[in-house]
Amino acid sequence: MARVISTPQVDINILDRALDMPWAAANELRRMAALPYIRLLFSLHGLGWGRRWRILGMPIVQRYRGSRIMLGDGLELRSWRSSNPLAPIHPVVLATRSASALIQVGRDVAMTGAALVAAERIIIGDRVLIGANATIVDTDFHPLDPAARRHDMLAGERAAVVIEDDVFIGMRSLILKGVRVGAGSVVGAGSIVTRDVPAGAIVAGNPARVVRR
Repeated sequence: MARVISTPQVDINILDRALDMPWAAANELRRMAALPYIRLLFSLHGLGWGRRWRILGMPIVQRYRGSRIMLGDGLELRSWRSSNPLAPIHPVVLATRSASALIQVGRDVAMTGAALVAAERIIIGDRVLIGANATIVDTDFHPLDPAARRHDMLAGERAAVVIEDDVFIGMRSLILKGVRVGAGSVVGAGSIVTRDVPAGAIVAGNPARVVRR
């Protein structure tokens, strides 16, 4: 009896997607080629590597000694300009500003060119989408009072930020210190969020206000 030699099966759907979106195929090839280098840089920054990560371009990591940056499984970071049609203006930024600071990101979170800057604490839940070039900060960076700035330029007020599960943050939004964004809510593109967002609400504007429940 003749021996049957099996041949690898090609996923037609993958081929179709590559033909329909050649830029996506190029990004995937680039991601795979850069993976060893990016994993090495994560390790040098003291960040462990999670499961099911897709990192398209090395983020900017500024980790204050003693601080913690904890990233959950299923993370997707898009830092290359070609990785998103909204073309991030800079890589994803993960920055801590004190030894006690914490950035904690849950499972299946995706962000494109976003900046997270924590002097105290930024907590992001599961399945959160952070749109292109959005910014989340828990500090004013600099004091508002001129005399205080002369005394200590970096002694701005700070308060923890919490983004609960299943939140969608639109592109170019700004979320400021002390804000809690409730589960399942949506922050409209370009919004400036200065106060808590109720769960399940849609907010938009400057300052952001509830426009629909």
